[in-house]
Amino acid sequence: MSIFYPVEKFADWLLAFTTLSPNDVLYTSLHFFIYDSIKIGLLLSVIVFVITLIRSYLPAQKIRRMLSNRFSFVGNILASLLGVITPFCSCSAVPLFIGLLEAGVPLGVTFSYLISAPMVNEIAVVLLFGMFGWKVALLYVISGIFLSIVAGVIFGKMKLEHLVEEYVWEFKSEGEEWEEKLTVKQRLFSSYYYTKDLVKKIFPYVLIGVALGAGIHGYLPEGFLSTYASASNPFAVIIVVLIGIPLYSNAAGTIPIVRSLVEKGLPMGTALAFMMSVTALSLPEMIILRNVLKPKLLALYFSVVGIGIILTGYLFNMVL
Repeated sequence: MSIFYPVEKFADWLLAFTTLSPNDVLYTSLHFFIYDSIKIGLLLSVIVFVITLIRSYLPAQKIRRMLSNRFSFVGNILASLLGVITPFCSCSAVPLFIGLLEAGVPLGVTFSYLISAPMVNEIAVVLLFGMFGWKVALLYVISGIFLSIVAGVIFGKMKLEHLVEEYVWEFKSEGEEWEEKLTVKQRLFSSYYYTKDLVKKIFPYVLIGVALGAGIHGYLPEGFLSTYASASNPFAVIIVVLIGIPLYSNAAGTIPIVRSLVEKGLPMGTALAFMMSVTALSLPEMIILRNVLKPKLLALYFSVVGIGIILTGYLFNMVL
């Protein structure tokens, strides 16, 4: 049972006061909005609070020394592996991404986490293994981790910190000024107020992003994909990635769709590229990240990851 099961039941209870049926599209969209808004809000609050509290004991300078300079590549690997074991969708991964930035972790390292968290998770690996065998599951894991590491290293080398919104660094500076000799009570209160200020700034964007995701939830264009992304179309991978980016789901939720597409004749690489674009990139994620990243960096992030997914799809089609 998911730790967010009570949130799901709360959404059920709330919608029971309406005249909508669970089979209605509007019911599904509203349920999606209520559930994800609360879930991401809780994740944002808890993760930022915990990281802030930990940071009060472990100065940001030490964190940066551990994950920067000559150890940056190791930091990208560790961040990517952290993403694999955290079962978050693209929007749910944003709170920890923000928390890592706030803790002073290098930007490129945080991007490695942000890419791998939604793209690769243990549930999707198990489902892929059961449906398509170990080769597909292994290629999926390796490609997702490889893409997140390479993209993170590229962003780190480009020195793009100036394209992060200024308030992020202001929050970080305030955290670095905390005295190390504080009581537990003082640390708890400082972390609480710090988290409250950040959540107040971010959460309106969360609501906008989730509302957009709720509006398009359940409208995956399988018929269009099977028609225009067939094996005979050399641009099929590009098409499915461009279609997948506006959509919003987690990896486990898209596996049945991938299976359906493969059964309809879609090449495996094309189907997996669609799944990766849906899980690693989404318009709701873009809206939430816009409050943290300036437009140029946001566009660069989506472009680099999108191109990486397209190349991965073509590679899969060559070897599978």
